[in-house]
Amino acid sequence: MRIAVTGSIATDHLMTFPGRFADQLVADQLHTVSLSFLVDNLDVRRGGVAANICFGMGLLGTRPVLVGAAGSDFDEYRAWLDRHGVDTGSVRISEVLHTARFVCTTDADHNQIGSFYTGAMSEARLIELKAVADRVGGLDLVSIGADDPEGMLRHTEECRSRGIPFAADFSQQIARMDGDEIRILLDGATYLFSNEYEKGLIESKTGWTDAEILAKVGHRVTTLGAQGVRIERAGEEPIQVGCPEENVKADPTGVGDAFRAGFLSGLAWGVGLERAAQVGCMLATLVIETVGTQEYTLHRNHFMDRFTKAYGHEAAAEVRTHLV
Repeated sequence: MRIAVTGSIATDHLMTFPGRFADQLVADQLHTVSLSFLVDNLDVRRGGVAANICFGMGLLGTRPVLVGAAGSDFDEYRAWLDRHGVDTGSVRISEVLHTARFVCTTDADHNQIGSFYTGAMSEARLIELKAVADRVGGLDLVSIGADDPEGMLRHTEECRSRGIPFAADFSQQIARMDGDEIRILLDGATYLFSNEYEKGLIESKTGWTDAEILAKVGHRVTTLGAQGVRIERAGEEPIQVGCPEENVKADPTGVGDAFRAGFLSGLAWGVGLERAAQVGCMLATLVIETVGTQEYTLHRNHFMDRFTKAYGHEAAAEVRTHLV
């Protein structure tokens, strides 16, 4: 199963604030907020939702196709992804713009405040999926992640016109999209990804109920933080999968991307929705134990030992044959 992942390619600047954001907010002054946080640490890491997802899929051996736009400063990042099993042949390199930047501060309660500079990502709208499909011999699924909004719309419309199944995954871009754009992006999606807060925001902005959205997509995949994930299909009982026990909670950045990497890899393996979600939750647990979105390692025996402990021997036997 050949899966292309579209979305941002970025460098992450991750900082930690030792206090709580909530303690700095004055209820009757929220309309005129002016805050500066003195942070303890700064980590500069590779990131971007599409690159993060592809990195995890590459570690799992599913050879994803990364589709996005980066700057001339991408050479070292490209080599890193190539070395970890990602097909980067469809990344567009801008002649004038740098690779995007994500700047994020995390407080003591693991709440986050972030900003994103588009940079070369604005050129994602110039990428045609047909050229990608022709290069790799066809696409079975395109995951359309947070990216240049016009690029997301173009990729979605092209998937529809060419009959390519797609997953809608707005994540950070929901904040700047209106209801009409969200309706276009999700209608007909084989999978709709969001976290629980984004789920409510999608319903609020579109004006569609949960049932109406379920009627328009094949599967609604909602991540629930420490409670795992819920997969819903119209007319069927939801599938609920919990998270493995974590050893430490180091940094939540990229956890959702890791879940998607594991879930999409499970789909590529053909192990079924519940198993795919379990793989996603296991990979997400490895990421939350690590600072940075692509700094974790995947050792087959360690992964399978923890997976077996969390989900049992029957589930592990299905996954083990696919994990190279």
